[in-house]
Amino acid sequence: MRTARLGSLGEVSRLTLGGGGIGQIWGEVTRDEAVATLKAALDAGIDLIDAAPMYRNAQVFIGETFGGSPPAHLRFTTKCQLGTPAPGETAAILEESLASSLAEMRLERVDVFFLHSNIHAEGFAYAFGDSAKDRFSTAWSVYVHEVGPTMQRLKAQGRIAAWGITGIGVPTAVIEAIGQPERPDVVQVIANLMDSPGALKRYAEPARPRAVAAAARAAGCGVMGIRAVQAGALTSAVDRELSPNNPDRLDYERAQPFRALCARWGQDPAYVAHRYALSLPDFDTIVLGVKTRAELAMCVQAEADGAYSAAEMAEIDGLGLAPR
Repeated sequence: MRTARLGSLGEVSRLTLGGGGIGQIWGEVTRDEAVATLKAALDAGIDLIDAAPMYRNAQVFIGETFGGSPPAHLRFTTKCQLGTPAPGETAAILEESLASSLAEMRLERVDVFFLHSNIHAEGFAYAFGDSAKDRFSTAWSVYVHEVGPTMQRLKAQGRIAAWGITGIGVPTAVIEAIGQPERPDVVQVIANLMDSPGALKRYAEPARPRAVAAAARAAGCGVMGIRAVQAGALTSAVDRELSPNNPDRLDYERAQPFRALCARWGQDPAYVAHRYALSLPDFDTIVLGVKTRAELAMCVQAEADGAYSAAEMAEIDGLGLAPR
């Protein structure tokens, strides 16, 4: 499998195994199949695993699979959904979250520790769910004065090799965070042909994931692409129950022309969506939400087949599914 430089971490595989699928949050999958998929990812050349406490069983499965002694070349991430704590509480929350993740995965350190919250400017109001923003979003003052210093201290202690942000929130705030002197080492960014965060989008301004990825690349940050199939919207069928008004369901319906194009090409939509994400500039590795070995094999084939040509990318973009 090809590799790319992920900021300060150096070379990593172009595909990353995400914890959501093997953690059993993206549709039904047995424990045995989830663990078999984890092992198959290593056999395919994947050397980065993206875990998190909110991925249900992912961290426990990782710990059980490797028993505290993973292959030396294998690297791991984890996350903390911090929100906006009371002043002075951030460090303790981050440290407790990290300690819990390390215990579950039976590791002494992780390679990247992500702030998994949105980031918002002081006084910012979300278009949806603003009354709960302290649960899902971190205020700018907390980010600058508490998150950054805590992450740097954890690096100095050797408990993490690098830190990052999940850059799915308000683009203006994410880009400003990337531009800070104490910037994250890695940024996770939406990477799909619709440029859609789906149900993750709570703010009114356009998502602009490609601008976020370009800003991260220009700042020297590693860039991990997420949601290549937009939570199932860019697959042949959504594998979980969604309400009719769920943004991911609406994206699935809007993506019908994409599925028609895939039918003309004789390709599975998930294969095309992943190969498209791998063809985008500014992304070092694409995080997979796969839960089975069959889904994994399709993504591995997409990576092996290489980037789409300019003409093929133009045909997909010509469907008009992404705002331009």
